[in-house]
Amino acid sequence: MFNLFILILERVGLIIILAYLLMNVHYFRDELGERQRLSTKLTLIVVFGIFAVISNYTGVEISQDRIVSDQVLMKLSEGASLANTRVLTIGVAGLIGGPLVGTSVGIISGIIRFFQGGEEAYIYVISSILIGLISGLYGAKTMRKNTYPTIKEGFMIGAITEGVQMLSILVLSRDLQAAWDLVTFIAFPMILVNSMGTGIFLSIIGSTLRQVEQTKAVQTHDVLQLANRTMPYFRSGMNEASCTEAAKIIQQLMKVSAVSITNTDRILAYVGAASDHHIASNEILTELSKEVLRTGEIREVHSHDEIGCNHPGCPLEAALVIPLKAQGKTIGTLKLYFTDATKLTFVERQLAEGLGNIFSSQIELGEIELQSKLLQDAEIKSLQAQVNPHFFFNAINTVSALIRVDSEKARRLLIQLSNFFRANLQGARTNLIPLMKELAQVEAYRSLEQARFPDRYQVDISVEEGMEEVLLPPFLIQILLENAFKHAFGSRKTDNRVWIDVRSSPDGVFISVRDNGEGIDSERLEKLGKEAVPSQEGTGSALENLNKRLISLFGESAKLHFVSSPTGTTVYCTVPYQERQG
Repeated sequence: MFNLFILILERVGLIIILAYLLMNVHYFRDELGERQRLSTKLTLIVVFGIFAVISNYTGVEISQDRIVSDQVLMKLSEGASLANTRVLTIGVAGLIGGPLVGTSVGIISGIIRFFQGGEEAYIYVISSILIGLISGLYGAKTMRKNTYPTIKEGFMIGAITEGVQMLSILVLSRDLQAAWDLVTFIAFPMILVNSMGTGIFLSIIGSTLRQVEQTKAVQTHDVLQLANRTMPYFRSGMNEASCTEAAKIIQQLMKVSAVSITNTDRILAYVGAASDHHIASNEILTELSKEVLRTGEIREVHSHDEIGCNHPGCPLEAALVIPLKAQGKTIGTLKLYFTDATKLTFVERQLAEGLGNIFSSQIELGEIELQSKLLQDAEIKSLQAQVNPHFFFNAINTVSALIRVDSEKARRLLIQLSNFFRANLQGARTNLIPLMKELAQVEAYRSLEQARFPDRYQVDISVEEGMEEVLLPPFLIQILLENAFKHAFGSRKTDNRVWIDVRSSPDGVFISVRDNGEGIDSERLEKLGKEAVPSQEGTGSALENLNKRLISLFGESAKLHFVSSPTGTTVYCTVPYQERQG
C-alpha cells in the first residue's frame, strides 16, 4: 500500500507541475476570469481532457492486490485494474468550470479508461461521469459568486469524489469479493493523494490569480502615481521644458534605463543612459520612431540593431516606443529604453501601453484646456474692447462742450483723456490691472463728468490700506460709477452722492459702489447684469458686459449683486484676492 501511495503521489506531482505551467500562460489565466462564457468552457474541456488522458496513461496497473506495472499504459492486462489521478483531473475540471465542463471531462476520461481495458472497465465510465457531475454542481455554486472553492473545500471534494469511485466499484462490480479486495488495497492511498492533489491544484489557481491581482494593484498604483505627477507637465503642452520634467518622473518611477519623448519632428526630452548622444532638440533619426509615428502602433524591440542607433558603444539593448495621440492623430512618441534586454517583459509592455493612453489623454485635455482658455480670453478681450468706445464718446462730448466755454480746461481734460486711454490700452491687453490704475481711470472719468456737470456729483472713495496692488478686471469700478451717474439720480441736480468702498474680506476683495439715488424698480432690478436693460441714456449692456467678464474670470461667486430701495442702490461683488508681483 505504501508503494502505491508513493507511485500515485508521483503522478499527482506531474499533474501539479502541469497545472503550475498552465497558470503561467497569460491566455489561460485570462480565460479563467470569464468562466461563464461558452468559449472558456470549451477551452477548459480541452485542457482538462488532455489532463485526463495523461492521468489514465500514467496510472499504476494492479492485479490481485499487487502492483504489476508503473509504466505508461496504453492497454491493461486481462483482469487488471488501474490506480491513477483521473478523479483529480475530473474533480478539478468540475470545480473550476461547472457541470458542463466536469461532465464532459468525465466522459472523455471514462472513454479513454474503457478502451484501456482491464477488469470491468465500464464501471469507470459511469463513475467518471458521476464524479464530473458532482464536482461540477459544487463548482457552479462558487461560479455564481465569481469565486473559487477554497483549499479546504478542494480536499473535501477530492475525498468525496474518490469515495464515489470506490463506492461505484463495490456497487457495480459483478464479483463483490474481488471488488472489496481491490478497494481495501487502493482506497486509502487514492483518497488521500487525490484529495491532497485537488487542494493543491486549487491553491495554485488561487495563489496565481491573487498574485495577478496584486500585480495589477501595484501596476494601477504606479500608473496613478505616474499620471498624477506627470499631469501638470503633459497638460501644459508638448514642449522641451514640460517633457523633460515628465521624462525624469517616468524614468524614476518605472526604473527604466532611459526615457525619451518626441513630437513628430524632433526629440523634446531625453533622460538616462546614452544621453551623451541622444540629445534633446535633435531631429528624429531612427527608423523605429519614424515607423511608430507613421503607423500609430506600439513597437517593441530587443536588440541594439533594431533600435537603430549608429553611435559606437551605445548601451541601449531594448526599447518600447509608444505613440502619443490627440484627436485621433499621432503627435509624438514616448520611448522607454533598457540597457538589459531581459528587463523588457510583458509587464513593462502592458504598463507602458496603459501609460501611453493616459499621457495621450492628458495631452489632449491640455490642448482642449488651452483652446478653451484662448477662447475665453478672446471673449473677455472682446467684452473689454466694447467698453472703450462706450466711455470714449461720452468723454469727447464733454470736451466738445467745454471748448467754447473754457478752452484751457478743455485742453487739460484732453490731456487727461489721452493719459487715460494710454493706460486703457493695457486694459485691452490684459484681464487684470492693479487697483491703483483702476482708481486712476475712475478719477479721470469723474473729472470729465464733473467738468460737464459742475457740483452735481460728490464721490467718496474708501480703500483699505495696503490694497493698492490687488488685481481687478479693468473698468470694474469705473462702469459701476458711470452707471450710478447716469441712472441713479434722475433729474436731481444736487445732493447726488456715490460711495466707493474697496476692502479685504474672508472670500477675497470686496468692492462696493453705493448711491443715494432714487432706487430701481423690482422688474428692472431682476434683469440687471443678466441681460441688456435699455434706458434713455443707452443700451443698458454695460452691466451685463461687466457681469459676464467677472463670471468668465472667477466663476459665479464673483458676479454682481444689486440691492435697491427708494433711498439708493448698492452694487457689490467679491473677487479672489490676487496681488501684482514685483
